Amino acid sequence: MQTPDLSRYALVVVDVQQGFDAPSWGVRNNAECDANIDALVHHWAARGRPVVYVQHDSVDPGSPLHPDSAGHLLKDYLSDVTPDLVVRKTVNSSFHGTPDLDEWLRSSELAGIVVCGITTNHCCETTARVGGNLGHDVLYALDATHTFDREGPDGTVVTADELARVTATNLHGEFATVVGTAELLR
Repeated sequence: MQTPDLSRYALVVVDVQQGFDAPSWGVRNNAECDANIDALVHHWAARGRPVVYVQHDSVDPGSPLHPDSAGHLLKDYLSDVTPDLVVRKTVNSSFHGTPDLDEWLRSSELAGIVVCGITTNHCCETTARVGGNLGHDVLYALDATHTFDREGPDGTVVTADELARVTATNLHGEFATVVGTAELLR
């Protein structure tokens, strides 16, 4: 892939919250995810490129992502970079939060977005799909996302690695271009 001029791409960091470290989520994949997100955030910030943090405000009082829970907090490695925008949401898509991400991207005259964060097949994938549908050029940093094993409706467990592979297959060439962290850091 010919990497576009990333100086006009916002890095959208989706739901990188401490609550996802809770064991109740189950088996996760991609042990390098946090290191890759950290590298992207600091790379973007060091170059003066726009960084967006998205934070999930669960409406379920028992959720580790509920605003009253300690798990709602962003992971510590994000604390030394001040984002250009913080979006709060209660649904999967970062484009359905406050303030309006689509409006901000358009008014900032940005060329596209790079999506990273948690989880691969939920909020990150949904953000990529909606972003693509809204006409934004979307780069999906697959190795800067992670997810968890999930039980299907038939009772079989789909592994986190398989979910990530399917997400990449679903997105690539239609909603987004799937890329790796190393490509984005070049």
